[in-house]
Amino acid sequence: MKLTYIFHSGFAIETESCVLIFDYWMDPTGVISKILSTTNKPVYVFASHFHEDHFTKDILKWRTDYPTLSFIYILSKDILKRRRADKEDADVWMAKGSVWSDGIVNVYATGSNDSGVSWIVEVKDAKNQATIKRFFHAGDLNNWYARFLTDDYHRSTIDSEEFGVIDPIKDEKQFLGELKDIKKITDSFDVVMFPVDGRIGNGYTRGARQFIEQFKVGLFIPMHFVVSGFKSAWRMKEFTDEYNIPFWSIEKEGQSINIEKE
Repeated sequence: MKLTYIFHSGFAIETESCVLIFDYWMDPTGVISKILSTTNKPVYVFASHFHEDHFTKDILKWRTDYPTLSFIYILSKDILKRRRADKEDADVWMAKGSVWSDGIVNVYATGSNDSGVSWIVEVKDAKNQATIKRFFHAGDLNNWYARFLTDDYHRSTIDSEEFGVIDPIKDEKQFLGELKDIKKITDSFDVVMFPVDGRIGNGYTRGARQFIEQFKVGLFIPMHFVVSGFKSAWRMKEFTDEYNIPFWSIEKEGQSINIEKE
């Protein structure tokens, strides 16, 4: 099973049964064309929300560009509500709490404290249907205002030049509430893709740390770090090491790993 980093929060996972593509935005190294021109497996395309760094209508062209492949587009309903796509563009529209399955994958749309959803995707083994791999892609689920949660912070709201009027404590409670809801479905993942974004400032690993404190993780993969850089994301490894969780220190776009060997 092969996982490839595309860009920002975009990943492609090639399993024995299918190909999963998450939150495609840009593709500097041509990952998609390499995969789609060499596979004959069904391709499941996910977009967690409408933000331009997580969804582009370019993904809809793949069905025309690769007519011999079977594509299943699974999109968050906020993309439709924001009129970023038409109803017929997706095979499946999902909001938090939705569940969908086709015999190859089981998909759970879980929550976000930002826009859209996060994803739990279970893939059945092609040879042994009782064996599954479970993936989590966070979308924009994260503790985004962590830098304001200092020991001397007691106010309910902050007028931030960057974010406007925010309530960091309320947002963190929502974030932790979403983790609680996810845990009602499962507490264990083979692979987790989660934001580790240095732009948050001090405490930018806080959300990811809170996640690994509550879930069993087979492999942790940082994402959403394109502005702050690869090395900023590697900061999270110190914390995954404490929990004996393997960490992928991504070094470049288009880089791949074999998950079975990690």
